[in-house]
Amino acid sequence: MDLTQGTEKEKTIRAKKMMLWFGIISLIMSFAAWTSAFIVSSTRTDWLKDFQLPNQFVISTVIIFVSSLTFIFAKSALKKDNRSLTTVWLLATLVLGVVFIYSQFLGFKQIIDLGYNFTGPTSNVTMSYIYLIAMVHILHVVAGLICLLVVIFNHLRQKYNRSKMLGFELATTFWHFIDILWVYLFLFLYFVR
Repeated sequence: MDLTQGTEKEKTIRAKKMMLWFGIISLIMSFAAWTSAFIVSSTRTDWLKDFQLPNQFVISTVIIFVSSLTFIFAKSALKKDNRSLTTVWLLATLVLGVVFIYSQFLGFKQIIDLGYNFTGPTSNVTMSYIYLIAMVHILHVVAGLICLLVVIFNHLRQKYNRSKMLGFELATTFWHFIDILWVYLFLFLYFVR
């Protein structure tokens, strides 16, 4: 398929989708670098081999997974022109995104309560990596929440319908990416020691 063919609108849609995927690929490369550095650093003598993530991180993983489902339901409702149900599912996704971040901070509190700090004289390299990886992911969830707020605002202004949903689709793709990314990071941090 020749990407230069089509109307200006079709070219714009392809360009925006391609830009999103370039961004996602660069994020994948960044997190691959951090998780690779985690593996290399795990050979250090001061590495915590017996540390296990608190259960709060399991809960946050379930929350973000469910938020992807609610976004799918919102998109499905929009395709059926059910505006009120779309709004409900979008708001549910927003709430779940905020609850995910709150749940992550509860997990950090549990780590600190176990006596592991992320920085300072009582910190160690293992916790610093866990903190870095999780906090950078949280920043991307915040970016996803901002995208979601824009989608909700545009939805309420009736800018989307079953034949016009580019912004909605881009936000959905990014949200699913940060969901899948967290599942990967959780499994990585849970099993790689």
